[in-house]
Amino acid sequence: MIELIIACFIGILIGTITGTVPGIHVNTAGAILFASSNFLLNQVSAEFLCVLMVSMSIAHALIEFVPSMLLGVPQEGTATSILPGHRMVLEGRSKEVIRIVSVGGFGAILITILMLPIFSIVLPALHDISKPYTWIILLVASVYLIYSLTSTFRDFLWSLLLFILSGILGWTIFQTPISSGVTLMGAFCGLFGISTILFSLNESSSLPPQNPFYELNIDYDKFKSIFAGGITGAILGFLPGFGPAQGTVIAQAVSGTNDNDSEDTVNFLLATSGLNISDCLFSLMAIYIIGNPRSGIAVYMSYLISEMNPNHLIIFIFASLLAVSVSLALSLKIGDSFSRLMRMVDYKKLSIGVIILQIAIFFIFVFYYAAPAGYMALVLITSIALGMLPHYIGVGKSHLMGILIIPSIVIYMKMFI
Repeated sequence: MIELIIACFIGILIGTITGTVPGIHVNTAGAILFASSNFLLNQVSAEFLCVLMVSMSIAHALIEFVPSMLLGVPQEGTATSILPGHRMVLEGRSKEVIRIVSVGGFGAILITILMLPIFSIVLPALHDISKPYTWIILLVASVYLIYSLTSTFRDFLWSLLLFILSGILGWTIFQTPISSGVTLMGAFCGLFGISTILFSLNESSSLPPQNPFYELNIDYDKFKSIFAGGITGAILGFLPGFGPAQGTVIAQAVSGTNDNDSEDTVNFLLATSGLNISDCLFSLMAIYIIGNPRSGIAVYMSYLISEMNPNHLIIFIFASLLAVSVSLALSLKIGDSFSRLMRMVDYKKLSIGVIILQIAIFFIFVFYYAAPAGYMALVLITSIALGMLPHYIGVGKSHLMGILIIPSIVIYMKMFI
């Protein structure tokens, strides 16, 4: 038992590093561990490595919100949170936004674990039934969300156009033989990261003094948002073709929040952070429930332990609880440290530095994967231009997640029609 606790803390440490360093995905660390497993298994047990991977995934999923919220550096799970989080930072509410996403993730983990017995009964059947209709569910949910989160016909048409254009971009980059990891990195940096920072610079924004005081009272609406995030994340962990992009569609519909409405910002962030952490947990639990790993880390775990049993499930749940509890404290500490550092630097220089850092990391991966630099530069520039549009039109940026949703719709439509 002591060795598993040690594994958990090692995983938290690795997840903290991958979460705070822009551009590093948790699957990269998982691949390195798995590639070294032949050597490591001579020193430790397979359960040790799996607990390490579980805690690493949970820590990464929670702590990656810190650079996303404060610096505008997107990952798939945090991309839709960039604009509302960035807006709160510019209002001097950096400490508050870090607490919002941390509490959302922590609460969603608790909710999903408590409801695990129900999910174990309901979701396997739902998984089998829903497969042929995945594309219909995605299409209906997307159109409904676009309609429900726009107040005028003009906004509806613009949101629909942005959804379709981002989907065309996504389908185009997925048709290339280039690694989807590097192409999506460029697309997400452009759509949600660099474009948001450029707009704030264009508006002559300045970083105000950050409020040292914060207040986060969990009322019914906030609990509903956390609950929606937890439930949505659990569903994502089982339904084929669903990820954080599609989860944002469902979570916004369930919680009734809007990423472009300042009054809904807190509830929106609670829901999206909750679904990201919950999805992370359930993508791992899916190995036991439906025998189908739903993430890169889960695939590595399925190779390390060929037959999952209830004891493994219990161990992984306790590892998740420990990891999310420690990561909650680390997230607050790291977030507050970032907040203090941000007050000491010029906002314009900081923003330009973050843009340069994102571009540099992107092209490091471009050269690492031997991808054509000219084509990848075009992907980045196109994504930045498309990402700027919602700011000037006045609609939510979550509609740009069509970059993942539309390709999923097309793939599953071809598969079952």
